[in-house]
Order: sequence, then C-alpha cells, then structure tokens
Amino acid sequence: MEARVGVVVEGGQRALNTATTTAVHNTVVDAGNRKLLQQQPQTQQTQSCHQHHQSNKQSLNQQQGHFGTVERLLAGGIAGAFSKTCTAPLARLTILFQIQGMQSEAAILSSPNIWHEASRIVKEEGFRAFWKGNLVTVAHRLPYGAVNFYAYEEYKTFLHSNPVLQSYKGNAGVDISVHFVSGGLAGLTAASATYPLDLVRTRLSAQRNSIYYQGVGHAFRTICREEGILGLYKGLGATLLGVGPSLAISFAAYETFKTFWLSHRPNDSNAVVSLGCGSLSGIVSSTATFPLDLVRRRMQLEGAGGRARVYTTGLFGTFKHIFKTEGMRGLYRGIIPEYYKVVPGVGIAFMTFEELKKLLSTVPN
Repeated sequence: MEARVGVVVEGGQRALNTATTTAVHNTVVDAGNRKLLQQQPQTQQTQSCHQHHQSNKQSLNQQQGHFGTVERLLAGGIAGAFSKTCTAPLARLTILFQIQGMQSEAAILSSPNIWHEASRIVKEEGFRAFWKGNLVTVAHRLPYGAVNFYAYEEYKTFLHSNPVLQSYKGNAGVDISVHFVSGGLAGLTAASATYPLDLVRTRLSAQRNSIYYQGVGHAFRTICREEGILGLYKGLGATLLGVGPSLAISFAAYETFKTFWLSHRPNDSNAVVSLGCGSLSGIVSSTATFPLDLVRRRMQLEGAGGRARVYTTGLFGTFKHIFKTEGMRGLYRGIIPEYYKVVPGVGIAFMTFEELKKLLSTVPN
C-alpha cells in the first residue's frame, strides 16, 4: 500500500514537474513572440526613417548639383555687386590715396587724411560723388563675382575629386591647400575675363574736379582711340600677380576661420559666421597683397587724361621706383581706408553669397 502510494505520489510529482516546465516554456515562448511582434513595427519605423533620411539627402544633393550652374553664377554676381555698392565711398577714398604719389596728384593730397578728404569730396563734388564710377563697378562686379565664386567652387570640386588628394581627405593642411589653390585660380580666371571694366572703373573713380571721361562708353572709346586696345589692359600683369594670391589667401583664410568657428560655436547663425570670417579673411589678404594693388592702380592711370607718364620700366621697375621715392610707407598708401572698406566688404560678399546659395537651393526647379 505504501509502495503504491509512493508510486502515485512520485508519478504525480513528475507530472506536476512536467506540466510546470511546459508552462514556463510556453510562457517564455509567448513572451518572446510578443517582444518580436513589438520590435517589428519599431524596426519597420527605423527603416522607414532611414529611407526618408536617404531620400532627403539625395534630394539635397540634387539641389546642390542644380545650384552649381546658373544659381551659383547669379549668387556670386549679386554678392559682389552688392558688396561693392555698400563700400563704394571707402573704395574711392582708397584709390585717391593710392595715387597720391603720382606727380600730377602729389600736391593735391600732400597731407592725406581720411576725414579731410571725405569732407572735400562732399563740399566740392557732392555726396553722390562717393559713388562715382559705381555703375561700372556694378557692371564689373556682376560678371567678376559670378565667375569668381563659380570658378572657386568648380576648381575646389575638381581638386577634391583627384584620387591622390582623396587619400588625404580630412587632412587640415591638404584642405587649406585646396582652398588656397582654388581661390587663386578663380581670381586669375575672373580678373582676366573682366579686366577692361576694372580699368575703366579706376579711371572714373580717380577723376576729381576735372572730368575727362564722360561715362563708361566714352571712357572705353577714348582709351581705345588714344592708347589702343592694349590700353584697356594696362596693369594686367600686376593685377594677375596680386589677385591670385589675394583671393587664394582670402578663400583659404575664410574656410579656415569658418571651420575653427563652427568647431567651437556650432549653433551660431550662418550669416554671422560668414560675415565675421569674411571680414577677418579680408584683413589678412589685403595686408599681404596691398602693395601689388597699389602698383596696379598706378599703372592703370598711366597716361590717363593726357597725364605725363611716371612709370616707364614695367611692373618691377614701378615697385622699385615707388620704394625708392616714397619708401615702404609709399607701398601702403591708402591701407587704412582699405581696411575700413574690406572688413565690411568681404564679409558682406561672403554672407550674401552663402545666404543666396541657401535661398536658391530651396527654389523648386
């Protein structure tokens, strides 16, 4: 009897254990199925978000690719023209101080002072005289800015696509070099394409009480008649020698300052960053290349309006002549109004370009 009871109890215990194990197993399986079912919508949602992100990224790339043609030219041209119009008064003061050392102008500006000269312009020529030559400046800056910014982006893209440089992608030194070379090549391209307009602008801005050139068209005709077609390219060598390094330094400094700024303050407004970095890059580039710009201006005015020729020995002879007769200070005449001009001018140009680029990228095709 005891043996049978023990068998029954033992059998019942085994059955109970088996049932318990089965129940636990079923519970685990059910929990796993429920967890799997819960994860499936989440996985599908994650995949959907990822696909949406990839779609947005592709759309942005397509917009940027579309922006790389007409919109980039338009943004660059407007940025250059707007910047020059805002700083035209300071640009004219810079030119007047730069030509101070020329024989025909030495007596008039013997004691250079920014406020004194500004007051003289208002008194003798009127307030609008600060924008003398600005029409041709805008006519020059629209194509110049368009070619400059467009060429910079194209040269940069081309250099980054180089297999050798791609292996160094992310290297700070290589990136700065790419920006430097791209900026220099863009400057040479833009300056060569629009140089006659720059020369005419300089001559119109340099006119004081005596008006020799009656306007843009008259200036072109007079220069071609009196000095020949090559007269429209006087000082081109100094321009190319100066504008290449100037824009190379400007673009490289801008990209470097921008990267540094955003690494420390990533949430700052894009307009503020562009304005600040552009202003700093303008100071750096102007300081480094101002003597070349001064020589360029003086060579552009050689023989203008019947003036006697001062520099007859070419680019390096002009450098030597200025340094010998006026010293190192002579090579930096007008640097103060240049700083006043370039700080807002370059900053406005970069800020306007970045904002227009962002705006035009969102315009539907």
